[in-house]
Amino acid sequence: MLTRQITPAAWADLDRLPAVGRWVTSGRSRLHVLDYGGPGTPLLVLPGITSPAATLDFVARELSDLVRPLVLDVRGRGLSDTGTGHTLTEYAEDAEAVVRELGLERPLLFGHSMGARIAAAVAVRGRVAVRGAVLADPPLSGPGRGPYPTSLAVFQEQLAEAVRGTDGDEVARWWPRWPREEQEARARWLASCDGGAVAASHHGFEHEDFFDWWPRVPCPVTLLYGAQSPVVTAAGAAEAAAALPSARLEQVPDCGHMIFWDNPSGGLRALRRALRRVPCSVLADPSDRGP
Repeated sequence: MLTRQITPAAWADLDRLPAVGRWVTSGRSRLHVLDYGGPGTPLLVLPGITSPAATLDFVARELSDLVRPLVLDVRGRGLSDTGTGHTLTEYAEDAEAVVRELGLERPLLFGHSMGARIAAAVAVRGRVAVRGAVLADPPLSGPGRGPYPTSLAVFQEQLAEAVRGTDGDEVARWWPRWPREEQEARARWLASCDGGAVAASHHGFEHEDFFDWWPRVPCPVTLLYGAQSPVVTAAGAAEAAAALPSARLEQVPDCGHMIFWDNPSGGLRALRRALRRVPCSVLADPSDRGP
């Protein structure tokens, strides 16, 4: 059994981040949120299956002129409690607790991968008012749709390396295209991911159908997907467009599933465009500068 841990190097990261740690209670779980502050519309950032909040710093800090980014350590990752359940509904309840307890008025939602699924569920459930959503490469797998492209065994191997003690070079074997800084950030933080939570989430990718939620996501919503993504393929994007004609879909070039890591500048430009399309979502500055 792998033992979840926060490495000393990961703790040191928190002192360097331009964000304040905040705490929220959801059920019996304490959840950690990185709040980047600012006067803009709140943007609740929901990371993927093995992406603790600190590993999204390079995205959040590039959005702080537009919005007030708040990045959630999803239960079982980072500093948040592991919790006892890891269904999509339970993850959505956690996000809703963040909105309520931090007093976020009609926030925007942005999720990557598993976080995109969570954002869709929050928007559909309607338990908290949201302004709009940007979903980046949500897993379209589910019952009758084939397996998720990355096997659970691969995730478990990476977690085992992290608990043993990994580094940027070893992470680069898995993710050679990433900037060195992000390879090293993953090396520092991956051990904070609970193996049971990852396994349950992976099970959800194959047993909870994204298309049970997607057609009911209210506008405005944008779905970003990587041009070489095995998670949102061309056929999957076409199905998503047909299932929710009111949504805007945008293909991000030169990247796979890990859009913002594979192509940081292209991914961030697409995300900024999507955020600017939401009425009253940004500050007064009308420019669309790149990251």
